[in-house]
Amino acid sequence: MKKFFPVYVRVPLIFFIVFALMEYFIDSGDKPAFIKYPMVSVFLFVFLFILIAIEVTLSAVNRVMYQLMSPEEKAKLEYENSLSFKESTWFKDLMHKLTKTEPMSKEADLLMDHDYDGIKELDNNLPPWWVYLFYICIIFGVIYVVRYDVLGADDQEMELKKEMAQAKIDVEEYLKTAPDLMDEKTVVLLTDEPSLASGKEIFTTNCAACHRADGGGQIGPNLTDDRWILGGGIKNLFHTITNGGRDGKGMIAWKGTLKPKEIQKVASYILSLQGSNPKDPKEAEGEVWVDESAPINDASSAAPKKDTTEVKK
Repeated sequence: MKKFFPVYVRVPLIFFIVFALMEYFIDSGDKPAFIKYPMVSVFLFVFLFILIAIEVTLSAVNRVMYQLMSPEEKAKLEYENSLSFKESTWFKDLMHKLTKTEPMSKEADLLMDHDYDGIKELDNNLPPWWVYLFYICIIFGVIYVVRYDVLGADDQEMELKKEMAQAKIDVEEYLKTAPDLMDEKTVVLLTDEPSLASGKEIFTTNCAACHRADGGGQIGPNLTDDRWILGGGIKNLFHTITNGGRDGKGMIAWKGTLKPKEIQKVASYILSLQGSNPKDPKEAEGEVWVDESAPINDASSAAPKKDTTEVKK
């Protein structure tokens, strides 16, 4: 076999097989194992060194053994090395074990009394590989019938349905914690100071030109009163900023410029401007918006209200 897999092929092949197995079985996250864990790199380096040392040692031993051979043994070895792949002894032995073919000299003993237009039939045994494969298929068939028809295990269709249902649950869970995949159905109002400060910065950079720095309104409407053209609340406001205002005369869509998390922050900041009464505000536009899902009582008026209304289209 060494003749067909020389050392410059054998050593890299063995090394990369071990390398691939370590990468497969070692959980290293988003980084290769040999980078995340330095000991893996050390092991691979030592393994490669030992692999090369073994090949060098075997080569030296083979040269010494060759020098100790008699002329007849050298001639026999050279003859075996000159044989092709299919002519080698080990290949012939392997094929004989797989096929159990009889030599041509015994063809007369296998000849049957069948003659079809000069075509004669030989009574050869079935090849062992075929017989073993046939038995394996029978065993597989029995196990398959018992597992799925008798014991009622999940078939491919049922496995697909379960995997799709689990995938749907996983996606929903991921969307709850993925800020860049937020939409108007999952967005919530932010009230912490860092988020509002970040929202104010975004508002000053992108929105103040039309709504004034204090939100009192200029080209765009006043954002400090209780009237809204396309609905108030965090969900409606998130939808309006993301997709734009009224066709032809409203605000542009910011979804191509701002990330969902940034839109959430700026929308939360805008809602914090409610009732701030800026100087010379623009005349109110739209309709008074009330959160219909909020409970009506004195205690709830002082607490932050959670916006759960549908988006106004």
